[in-house]
Amino acid sequence: MNDTECVQFLQWALPQLHMRWSGFRRVRSQVCKRLQRRIEQLQEEDLSAYRAHLAKHSDEWAVLDTLCQITISRFYRDKMVFSFLEQQVFPHLLNTMKRRHKTELRIWCAGCGSGEEPYTLAMLWAICFQSNFPLINLSIIGTDINPAMLERAQQACYPYSAIKNLPPLWQESAFEKQDEQYCLRTAFQSNIEFQCRDIRRMPVTETQPFNFICCRNLAFTYFDMSLQQEMVQGLHASLVDGGGLMIGVHERLPPESVGFSAWSERLGIYLRE
Repeated sequence: MNDTECVQFLQWALPQLHMRWSGFRRVRSQVCKRLQRRIEQLQEEDLSAYRAHLAKHSDEWAVLDTLCQITISRFYRDKMVFSFLEQQVFPHLLNTMKRRHKTELRIWCAGCGSGEEPYTLAMLWAICFQSNFPLINLSIIGTDINPAMLERAQQACYPYSAIKNLPPLWQESAFEKQDEQYCLRTAFQSNIEFQCRDIRRMPVTETQPFNFICCRNLAFTYFDMSLQQEMVQGLHASLVDGGGLMIGVHERLPPESVGFSAWSERLGIYLRE
């Protein structure tokens, strides 16, 4: 399989999965390698034969969907974003909660991969805010469609390359070295629950809405416009009034999205109206 053949296949297949080719352009090599392995596993000859296989076996589309899942994550991804969270977003959310006499800061990280983002937020809370808001407790739910990634998240041990962008104080406070891995101390894991869920199908609000939702480099990169609109509505319904939504720095909400105002559009951070 060469690149041209793979591109042509993805341009045909992705719209049928409610995904868009433009989101996969730069990461297509990951998907193409997975496709090649799947073709070999099925003992098919090439992508044309695989297309015929899809036509005959409708359940294979679910397999193809998993082959198109992209996970790229690291701790403290985009320093300016986390500086803005520390200086603007968390103070606003916490002071609003204090005025409303609320005691649980609820955060949802959608597409959390192997846990880097929810753990970074847990560090931000513990190191920068917890002592000043002793009556508020943190609760984070991290969801991902990939069970293997969630297993890694629960193990909470990473190579140094994964944590190197964290501020030195955070590294020292939160991690301890075990062999060649850096493992997160238990105190920074206690407020996080991981669940295997598909953001496209899960009920996003089960008990009470969230104060802050992270949905970075997922829905608004890979999903088509109709599915993005559904995601905007679901995310809006899952936030408290005045809650925050964070998407990727290179992402934008769909045109004519209602219910959100830009907090920092440059950083992909919005406020629920």
